[in-house]
Amino acid sequence: MKRFLMNTGADEKREEKCGGIVMPHSGVVACMTAILSQMKDKHYSSYIETFSGTTDLVDFLMETFLLFKDLIGKHVYPSDWVTMIMVQNRVFLRAINIYADTMNRKFLDNNSFEVQLWNNYFHLAVAFITQESLQLQHFSPTKRSKILSKYGDMRRLIGFSIRDMWYKLGGNKICFIPGMVGPILEMTLIPEEELRRATIPIFFDMMMCEHSHSGHFKKLDHEVEGGGGDERYMELLQSILLECVQQRPPLLGEVHYFVTLVTGLLERLLDYRSVMSEESRNNRMSCTVNLLNFYKDINREGMYIRYLYKLRDLHLDGENYTEAAYTLLLHSKLLKWSEEQCLLQLDYQTPQSQRQLKESLYDTIISYFDQGKMWEEAITLCKELADQYEMEVFDYELLGQKLNQQAKFYENIMKILRPKPDYFAVGYYGCGFPPFLRNKVFIHRGKEYERREDFQSQLMSQFPSAARLNTTTIPGDDIRNSSMQYIQCFTVQPVLEIPPRLKNKPVPDQIINFYKSNYVQRFQYSRPVRRGKVDPENEFASMWIERTTFFTAYKLPGILRWFEAVNITHMTMSPLENAVETMSQTNEKILTMINQYQCDDTLPINPLSMLLNGIVDPAVMGGFTNYEKAFFTEEYTQEHPDDRDKLMRLKDLIAWQIPLLGQGISLHGKRVTEDLRPFHERMEECFKQLKKKVEKEYGVRDLPDMDDRRSTRPRSMLRSVRQSICSLAGSDCGTPTKTQESLYADSVIPPSPSFIPRSSGSVSVMDESGVEVEVKLRKSKKKKKGSRGSMIFISEEKERCSTLDKRLSKKQEFRSDTNLSETSERGSGLVNSRSLPAITGMSLSVANGSEEGESARSKRDSKSVSMCLPSDRTSDRRSKGVINLLFKSK
Repeated sequence: MKRFLMNTGADEKREEKCGGIVMPHSGVVACMTAILSQMKDKHYSSYIETFSGTTDLVDFLMETFLLFKDLIGKHVYPSDWVTMIMVQNRVFLRAINIYADTMNRKFLDNNSFEVQLWNNYFHLAVAFITQESLQLQHFSPTKRSKILSKYGDMRRLIGFSIRDMWYKLGGNKICFIPGMVGPILEMTLIPEEELRRATIPIFFDMMMCEHSHSGHFKKLDHEVEGGGGDERYMELLQSILLECVQQRPPLLGEVHYFVTLVTGLLERLLDYRSVMSEESRNNRMSCTVNLLNFYKDINREGMYIRYLYKLRDLHLDGENYTEAAYTLLLHSKLLKWSEEQCLLQLDYQTPQSQRQLKESLYDTIISYFDQGKMWEEAITLCKELADQYEMEVFDYELLGQKLNQQAKFYENIMKILRPKPDYFAVGYYGCGFPPFLRNKVFIHRGKEYERREDFQSQLMSQFPSAARLNTTTIPGDDIRNSSMQYIQCFTVQPVLEIPPRLKNKPVPDQIINFYKSNYVQRFQYSRPVRRGKVDPENEFASMWIERTTFFTAYKLPGILRWFEAVNITHMTMSPLENAVETMSQTNEKILTMINQYQCDDTLPINPLSMLLNGIVDPAVMGGFTNYEKAFFTEEYTQEHPDDRDKLMRLKDLIAWQIPLLGQGISLHGKRVTEDLRPFHERMEECFKQLKKKVEKEYGVRDLPDMDDRRSTRPRSMLRSVRQSICSLAGSDCGTPTKTQESLYADSVIPPSPSFIPRSSGSVSVMDESGVEVEVKLRKSKKKKKGSRGSMIFISEEKERCSTLDKRLSKKQEFRSDTNLSETSERGSGLVNSRSLPAITGMSLSVANGSEEGESARSKRDSKSVSMCLPSDRTSDRRSKGVINLLFKSK
């Protein structure tokens, strides 16, 4: 018999295909199967007794187990030869059980225990139970019933034998941990209820032998991803393990932790497996991020990196180069600039040092950022590489190449147009969605020039059975608890968060415009509503604004093009507050456009003409008149005594619009063509009348000297004027809110000196002790015009002390790390609402004022101006530019 088995194994090694029907050695296997099927128990016993010593018997059993395992794995017969395969399995199963009894009798005692023999047995049994031909769940109902009626479920029989053999090991169990953890786990994933109940307790027994669980998760990951496991398995695993541990109280905490860990992993793996066959790349990305988050939290670096590259590949398929770069950047953060060897955590990774791998990753990431037009991030990596080349490896040739590349990126920032992406809020409501989407709101970053209609059409195509909600309000419980799918999609506006290094500094337009739609974490949507008595001739008096603010888990862009909105707040703006915000937006629009025309002589004159004429021509403007009718009346003042400061702010904004219009009309006169000269003259005449009326009613405002220039670069009007206007009109340039607690319940407003404008050339500053001090302002000096681009002056923002009551969980902390974003400064930002009937383009510090009371606002006003006081008479030429920020007030 032994010689026959050896010959059979040798024949199998000479395996060849023959016509695709049957292999030559299959006949030999069939003969062996026939012989074994004829053997009775006494024949097996007699044959085993022929071995004179234990060594020969051990060799025979080990070689037999290896042969059976090899024949099971190599598919001797074609897959449609069901009868031959089932007969072979039945014969093999009987032989395995008989040999197992021999092992129990002869090789179980500690003195005669054969570790390798038992190890071969367990691996053979697991290979038998997990072979494809026995997975009845994949067969049709008819085929499955025929197999069960004739052969039974052989998986249950071998599974019970494995359980019995395991518990007989006693103290020898430790020899098979953790080596057998993976195979046993693979066996428990088979969707057969009784088999699972019999084999899952083996896990608990393994935990009794050794508390370490290292190595479990990689196997579980591969098996579930390949199709094993389901929700029922997750429930059984949880209930059986917790039931077993009740008799072992000392291990209760550890088992609870393990069960929670495995349950969390199974949830994510099942979600991941369910979307892998879908066409929705977005869902696959979401599930991939959930998995890599999990592996990051439990410190499984190898699995974490594995899913990072899966995510990278998905991004490249969709040409999301920026997101692909952020994804690879996470891997690079795990590496150090050292010669230490990297662990081979990827199949295609070759042996190399951490420095080599990190440098290679940086080059790839820089290429991705370049393709995604994220040159600011690429420059940061170039600087780090250049520092390594200069200070560590002294490779000046590579240093020169990297500096040239860095210079090119700076040039791109200033010369290449980068379209601003739109952002969309998407809500998935109803129980028909998978758990990772169900009843959640996400903020999506659109692609270049992507319209909402196109984005929404693509979104709906991924969920053909979903219904579209045409409202922007959060739906009720009837929709959220429905078994159907509902999708809500609308455009939201990003809120600018100025980087600290750019605050209170002259910054080119091209630079600051980038931050208006990048590195953002706060988004707003505004909806006009009518309340109270509606005046058909003046809509401003009853125009209220309902504003919703979304806070994402981390900043965009990041490793995904969308992130969940983890906090949603609501606030309401009164008609007067809306008017102040609208005026601020209009003034900012004029400032921005004047700045653009100062910088570029090639711009067409039509947009400037339309903007100016729409304001100064009484036939089309009517804005001031509507405000006067609605708010500047004795009746409104008596009914709203708390709005006195807001009324003053609105009047001040109106007054400041006159010098802005004057500067714009002056610029228009220099650029206008002869055929438009009559149009310009009429606009000048209308402006004179408007100026006379406004200065009489609201006072005179003078802009700084527009001819003032620095010696090295031209000074733009936008940089010079913005803070002046913000100082008088309130440091937030509008956007008041009805209550201080409307956006942040825990907002804390730091005290700051109050500011009161006085006669031209001086201001009064209230110090912390409450003493009013008059400060003289220095006059600006004229300099020659420069030739470089204009600059924007970003006013200093107030530091916000507000915090969320609920601290970030460990998962959210990892999200911040995953997205490579700094902690969000919930500071001021730019608020643009497409739903408002107003010109967009608010002041850079517009959002904060909506959350402060009027007393605090006056204090902040002085703070924004006090920073401009020329207290430091340094010789640096740039300090002289601070003088240019001062203005005259009449």
